[in-house]
Amino acid sequence: MVSFGKKLKGRQIQEWQGYYINYKLMKRKLKQYANQSQAVVPDRQFVLKDFSRMLDNQIETIVLFLLEQQGALASRISELNEQKDSLQEVPDISKIDELREAYQAVGRDLLKLLYFVEINAIGLRKILKKFDKRFGYKFTDYYVKTRANHPYSQLQQVFKHVGLGAVVGAISRNLADLQDRQGSYLSIYDQPALPLQDPVVDSMQAAVDRLSHSTNFLNFLAQHALIMQEELPAPVEEGVDDQRYHFMSLLLNLANTFLYMVNTYIIVPTADDYSMSLGAAATVCGIVIGAMAVAQIFSSVYFSAWSNRSYFRPLIFSSIVLFIGNVMYALAYDLNSIPVLLIGRLFCGFGSARAVNRRYISDCVPLKYRMQASAGFVSASALGMACGPAVAGLLQTNFKIYKITVNKETLPGWLMAIAWLIYLVWLWFSFKEPVRDTEIKNVPQESKAEPDSLEKGIVEPLLLKSQENQQVEDEQEGDESEEASEDSHKPVNSIVAAYRLLTPSVKVQLVIYFMLKYAMEILLSESSVITTYYFSWSTGHVAVFLACLGLTVLPVNLVVGSYISNMFEDRQILLASEITVCVGILMSFNVIIPYSVPQYVCSGLLLFVSAEVLEGVNLSLLSRVMSSRLSLGTYNGGLLSTEAGTIARVIADATITLAGYLGESMLLNITLLPSLFICIVSILATFWTYNSLY
Repeated sequence: MVSFGKKLKGRQIQEWQGYYINYKLMKRKLKQYANQSQAVVPDRQFVLKDFSRMLDNQIETIVLFLLEQQGALASRISELNEQKDSLQEVPDISKIDELREAYQAVGRDLLKLLYFVEINAIGLRKILKKFDKRFGYKFTDYYVKTRANHPYSQLQQVFKHVGLGAVVGAISRNLADLQDRQGSYLSIYDQPALPLQDPVVDSMQAAVDRLSHSTNFLNFLAQHALIMQEELPAPVEEGVDDQRYHFMSLLLNLANTFLYMVNTYIIVPTADDYSMSLGAAATVCGIVIGAMAVAQIFSSVYFSAWSNRSYFRPLIFSSIVLFIGNVMYALAYDLNSIPVLLIGRLFCGFGSARAVNRRYISDCVPLKYRMQASAGFVSASALGMACGPAVAGLLQTNFKIYKITVNKETLPGWLMAIAWLIYLVWLWFSFKEPVRDTEIKNVPQESKAEPDSLEKGIVEPLLLKSQENQQVEDEQEGDESEEASEDSHKPVNSIVAAYRLLTPSVKVQLVIYFMLKYAMEILLSESSVITTYYFSWSTGHVAVFLACLGLTVLPVNLVVGSYISNMFEDRQILLASEITVCVGILMSFNVIIPYSVPQYVCSGLLLFVSAEVLEGVNLSLLSRVMSSRLSLGTYNGGLLSTEAGTIARVIADATITLAGYLGESMLLNITLLPSLFICIVSILATFWTYNSLY
């Protein structure tokens, strides 16, 4: 990978080069300190003050130029306002059009200034983190705390943007006044819901969102999709042409995500009853539920490869296979066949098109909409997870149509088969295959990656960033990095090659992801068996419990993305949530005292919520520290994380079935032991990773 300093220089606006943060100079200064430390122990206070003085000067240069440009933009807007006032007395359509174009030109210049602020902010954050990594002084803490609220500090000018917001507002308001609204000039303050159809305003608003707290939750949620982002923004949106964007196709893509998650979890409350009705043990539900995940291990690979050539055909194939799988699942009852039941679930897993769903967002959604689309992908998954059990709880019926039985065990299969059939028809008539040219798959993903991954680096306090990022960024920024060759922009061609690109910290994060998916699958898949054995819960009670767990996903991510991530470092949230998951597992054991509903519900809720927090922070980190090569091709970062989570679910479901041979009385504690062991290992690995960074 090209070093950050070279990227920074390449992205600079040429006429403003003298006013950017001098990243190369400060990097040389760090090397100078390091060379001095080899000969003699440097004075810590001297190093801190000397580097602080250099940073202060750099920031002052940036801020003074920023104020100068703001003043120039304000003067231009003031002159245009005078022209607009005179036109209101004597309207002239041609001059109004010229005036609108003039305001748009100011808006485009403002976009350049917003971009200037963005890359300076990211450069400042990176040099601070590089200092911490090299010397272990916690310089970021010192610098931010001493400058954050000081009345003469200019640091916050780079991160607050109050003046820039006023300029954005002035341009937006005046363009709104000039917009033709059937002869009536309405103020944006009077009717803010009225859309302003101007691409310049949309672009300015998107840039402001990246520089403010307004999209923290969306950005945090979007990172769950693990769509790889570029560390530096581009002055002009590149890659995805708006003409390739088709809203209905995106909606169909998200609908596929939602229906698949409903399909996954709709059988959980009744899988044990279904197994027993076919003459098997209740714990065979683990294999029934896990069969879908087993098939998904393979389907993720071929769907990811297929999406290199088409999106429409994989989605059609997915819908047909899922329709067949659900019909087989429902017919297994009348055929009295466990093999048919398992084959039906395998077919459902072979229809998993999540790799296509993720890839469509990455490749076919313009940058200005991609963060919202990624958040929609995660939201659709979360809602599907909650709706699946909830719908199952409503399917309490028992009747026959000819020789086909329709009851609480088979109805989930029939319902999902009908849903996929309707979806197939909708897909056939409404999906629009995006135009592909021969160069698309050869264009590096970096050129079309969304700049929204910058948001956390710009809007959050500098000391909140993970030390894991420091290690990876330092490795990537080395002048002699092994990824500096032309091959660094080519996609990997195998899982093994992708694995070799993973740094130790990324491997630890994948272990954490494996652990939380394992623990969550144990909780969800055995819930029906455990609650029936200990509390005699009905299917409806289990469905309500699981639906309530699923409904916590979005609120938990809202709290973490909007508040907690702004108060604590990522590594602190990561470790705290890992420990909380461990506490939830320990609370779930049945020891000494009789097992009770409050114990099960509280421990399950604590385990699930803390695992959701852990997943959010973990994937947020992964989306920033994985190699950029893993954003390309079939074997991408999203596929790796999907495979890790899917394998965890398969092993968890197999554990439930195997533990069932020891009896239902032993099931709870036996299945919790591996969860506890993996959780402790992940905590120790996390501690080791962070300690090794200093």
